[in-house]
Amino acid sequence: MVLRAGAHYPDHMTDIFDVIADGTRRDILQLLLRRTSEGESGTSVSQIVADLGISQPTVSKHLKVLRDAELVTVREDGQRRFYSLSVAPLEAVDDWLVPFLVDAFGDTAPDIAYPGAPIPDGAAHAAEVVGRAAASAKHVVANALKRLGA
Repeated sequence: MVLRAGAHYPDHMTDIFDVIADGTRRDILQLLLRRTSEGESGTSVSQIVADLGISQPTVSKHLKVLRDAELVTVREDGQRRFYSLSVAPLEAVDDWLVPFLVDAFGDTAPDIAYPGAPIPDGAAHAAEVVGRAAASAKHVVANALKRLGA
């Protein structure tokens, strides 16, 4: 049997875990979600910088990672770029995680309401732990495959 990294995951899901393991990127996604729920069609880099209080180069670096993972889309208007949340990759992760919640909680699984507010600290920590674990597993499998010559 040949092991392949991500063989049992939907396309790009291990990459998405790597991406959402970073707290700053989760903050950017949360901000874009909140702005979308407020009816905005896109958020500029300068708005993200102002709202999160981090530098423009840092925001741009994280937006590139989010764009490469197809978690955000960009619309250009002259020299300005407006970013919006793209939920499809997150839906794939959600679909993959739901069976674990059902197995863990059965019929008593909690309903998850739309999080218009920031993610609670406990949930943010759990997301970071899951993301880091997925990234670590991906790294271990990739190194094992290199050693096996696969």
